[in-house]
Amino acid sequence: MSALNRWEGFLTLGGIGHRAPAAGTVASIAAIPFAWACHALGGFWLMGPVTVAIAVLGYLGTRELLAARETPDADPQEVVIDEVAGMMIALWPLSIGLTVTGADWWVWPWPGVLAAFVLFRALDILKPPPINWCERAPGAVGVMLDDLVAGALSALIAAIAAGVAHGWF
Repeated sequence: MSALNRWEGFLTLGGIGHRAPAAGTVASIAAIPFAWACHALGGFWLMGPVTVAIAVLGYLGTRELLAARETPDADPQEVVIDEVAGMMIALWPLSIGLTVTGADWWVWPWPGVLAAFVLFRALDILKPPPINWCERAPGAVGVMLDDLVAGALSALIAAIAAGVAHGWF
């Protein structure tokens, strides 16, 4: 079995990476209900580890895929699992806040979700430093790391914005 066949569905999010225009944006949108389901089933205590597992598996699958290619440092456009992991990280402050406050599982405030999505996509597309530095890392590290850092920066900015909006700062 080839590396692509073994990891195909996971890395391309069921083929979204092959078929959808703006596949990274579509994958980011698809990550939102998945992240909500993780939060609903176990709060951040489930969403956090699931995000880490997706990132680790995304790295392993991408590493195997790239090793089978002639251009192992090229970022395969069909791989969108990195966007899923990054978007889930962008939603961490929302899940953490809701988990810590004991909010009902179905609460998922749309302003927070929208802020996380817009911030993540903007940072992922524009790639300001340090995101563009991460993207230059070789192989699977570069493929995954730029989206993980974009997600972390989105989470930080969204958390600060929420703190200002709610009068915590």
